[in-house]
Amino acid sequence: MSDTRNAIDRFFAISARGSTVSREVRGGLATFFTMAYIVVLNPIIIANGTDVEKHFIGDGQTAPVALVAAGTAFVAGVLTILMGVIGRVPFAMAAGLGLNAFVTFNIASVMTWEEAMGLVFLEGVIIAVLVLTGLRTAVFHAIPAQLKTAISVGIGLFIALIGFVDAGFVRRVAAGPPLEMGIRGGLTSWPILVFVVGLLVTAAMVARKVRGAILIGIVGTTVLAIIVEWLAKSGQVSAENPAGWQLNVPTLPETIFGFHNPLVLFTEFDPFGAFSRVSVLLAVLLVFTLLITDFFDTMGTIVGVGRQANLVQEDGTLPRTREILLVDSIGAAAGGAGSVSSNTTYIESAAGVGEGARTGLASVVTGVLFLVAIFFAPLVEVVPYEAAAPALIIVGFLMMTAIRDIDWNDYEIAIPAFLTIVVMPFTYSISNGIGAGFISYVLVKVVRGKAREIHPLLWGVAILFVLYFAIGPIRALIGG
Repeated sequence: MSDTRNAIDRFFAISARGSTVSREVRGGLATFFTMAYIVVLNPIIIANGTDVEKHFIGDGQTAPVALVAAGTAFVAGVLTILMGVIGRVPFAMAAGLGLNAFVTFNIASVMTWEEAMGLVFLEGVIIAVLVLTGLRTAVFHAIPAQLKTAISVGIGLFIALIGFVDAGFVRRVAAGPPLEMGIRGGLTSWPILVFVVGLLVTAAMVARKVRGAILIGIVGTTVLAIIVEWLAKSGQVSAENPAGWQLNVPTLPETIFGFHNPLVLFTEFDPFGAFSRVSVLLAVLLVFTLLITDFFDTMGTIVGVGRQANLVQEDGTLPRTREILLVDSIGAAAGGAGSVSSNTTYIESAAGVGEGARTGLASVVTGVLFLVAIFFAPLVEVVPYEAAAPALIIVGFLMMTAIRDIDWNDYEIAIPAFLTIVVMPFTYSISNGIGAGFISYVLVKVVRGKAREIHPLLWGVAILFVLYFAIGPIRALIGG
């Protein structure tokens, strides 16, 4: 047994990174429970959407929510285990939020589901080629170190906002300010109270450096949520019931076991059909949009979470960057092939890092739990947003602390860093923040007469982001 433990330790470099097996297991659990919502949320978006022929994905006649949930868990589990074994970092993967909505409402609306998922598959293949040729890694290395720090800080703010919005603590309003606290400016619901209690207790445990604080917070808040729902009967949030739970009602499941074969969905993609359905230019633009979002969302995530895990080296790079990016690119292709949308590295991985995870063993734990979730989906649905959101906010705080490493007296880096940080949460997009940072960095350097200091790859990336932000007008011009 000791030989096996030593072999695992050496393979994942557990001791070398100052971690332990128990920390990695706790971290893997924390990451899973923080992002397990995707098993519930992705089917809501993908399975309930219809394509240009008004067909659902799969058999076309009914919304296959349970089947897409099983597929989401299966692809996420396999890819997260691959990330742990090949990348050897505590990064988990799953269907990307935002990307799945883009696929459903912008791509499947003009073609069949098979053709839409085929484009997702092609985008993943293209990114894999960019990794294998070294271009994606080269772009990663070309980014100035302080701009990478700004990406990390921006993601911290972004996931904190995600936590507040997911819990219903911050809400959009029809008139007046764009956001408000709670319901009409007040914390007047039992679910919000559960979230606040969970956040305060988790923060107190983190401040006291309690081992397992984030995981304890998730589990403890879930138990509290079940008790509160049993007593108060708040129900699901809706226009008529704004005081309900945000995603799922935290009650003990009626059934524990259930199985749907996720492999069925792997026959539902057509890589080249879109090019005969719509114009080649429109198909290329759709692939380009997917590619840019996937490319830089991942870059921002691995920089931010990697820095929080103390894996970023002095030159701003991570060990095994090429392997990490390769697995992530496989995720895009696998998500298309499995008809669950592009899979990407999740910023919620920071929850496991905050719990002490430093190696790929944590990812293996998270991946195995995703595979188990195929059979125990009802248990996954027990954890409400209000119980998982406190972990995101605490981790957002931890990631924000890197802001001290930015030289705010140097406007050449301070202005791009500021735009990177604020655009991410304000536009609800990692890619938008990175794009704003890159474009402004190049612009500021040029106007100060320092164009020669700009890395050639950054020129190319900045131009690509200009095109990315102009996708809407370009599509309008071609009638797409």
